[in-house]
Amino acid sequence: MSTPNTLIYTPEHLWIKPIGENIYEIGITDYAQNLLGDIVFVELPVLQSQISKNIAFGVVESVKTASDLIGPLNGEVIEINPNIQKSPELINDKPYENWICKISSQDDMENKELFLDASRYDELTR
Repeated sequence: MSTPNTLIYTPEHLWIKPIGENIYEIGITDYAQNLLGDIVFVELPVLQSQISKNIAFGVVESVKTASDLIGPLNGEVIEINPNIQKSPELINDKPYENWICKISSQDDMENKELFLDASRYDELTR
């Protein structure tokens, strides 16, 4: 699966999609879901909770392992994906369509050290 050019990536293998002014969807990359294997459970953040940059805000569990979801931004959780709660395997099927949560954040998305475009993310995961 190719890495979409329309998303922003983190070294912790999350993608970020700007969807409105200071509103972002957050999901797991194809690379990460391949490493994890069959995803069986996702611990989602609580609605209206605060996410902090570089702090775990959830967990993804697969048949092989569990992995923390590391906050890419500081912000408030404004929506969680109920489909992921019911069917976490959707992340394996279409990782770039099945977001985990939406957050509202005032963080600067231009920091090239913290965020990667598709080509830089591909270099990281080779």
